[in-house]
Amino acid sequence: MSCMEIVIICLAAFFTAVLTFFSGFGLGTILAPVFAIFFPIDIAIALTGVVHFSNNLFKMALVGKNTDKAVLIRFGVPAILASFIGAWLLLKITVLPTLFHYELFGKDFEVTPVKLIISILLIVFSLLEISPSFQKVQFGKNKLVLGGVLSGFFGGLSGIQGAIRSAFLIKSGLSKEAYIATGVVIASLVDFTRLTVYASRFTSANLHENLTLLISATLSAIAGAYFGKKLLKKVTLRSIQLIVAIMLIIISIALGFGLI
Repeated sequence: MSCMEIVIICLAAFFTAVLTFFSGFGLGTILAPVFAIFFPIDIAIALTGVVHFSNNLFKMALVGKNTDKAVLIRFGVPAILASFIGAWLLLKITVLPTLFHYELFGKDFEVTPVKLIISILLIVFSLLEISPSFQKVQFGKNKLVLGGVLSGFFGGLSGIQGAIRSAFLIKSGLSKEAYIATGVVIASLVDFTRLTVYASRFTSANLHENLTLLISATLSAIAGAYFGKKLLKKVTLRSIQLIVAIMLIIISIALGFGLI
């Protein structure tokens, strides 16, 4: 991979991470489709996991002491187990045979199960992120185990877990500090679990040969997240949120049709 391609990927990672602070989208939701332009989808999800995990470790060091241990156990344990299953399923569907081929403008394209499934999930979660109705959805404390299972499974499968986790934790009776801290710790545990499963794919994809790219892209995204958090007040601008949602949906559709 050329130096120019590395620079482009790093800039994309940096500005994507910054954009999360204006769009209201989670880092995993917005970064995975961008990485999918440059990497195979399973590697894109794994790479996003590295960035997400590193970012959450930093947050955990700051606020981890406020974690509610009871909620962590009831939500976190099911989430860890489910994330393992989701990540394992991602690796399994990656090797499934191509669904079909087609020709467009003289070029051959193929639709694979993993790209189709992930593209559908990305579209669904992108729509949920901008849906006012979904923002109002809240579940009681008696649904924490279910929330952990759903959040962990989709986190392992697609890297997207924040929207579901928030819907289940928001009404769990936590203080603001405990809510933030518990969410960060749970996200970190899910990330760690799924990354241990993804590790085999990193090896088989020979990413060690592109270690410079991997490290550079990861550090760029982390720097973007830090820059956004440090210098920008996190506000959700509806117009930007809608633009980002449309971009994510377009990328997801292109992914599903095998165009990227």
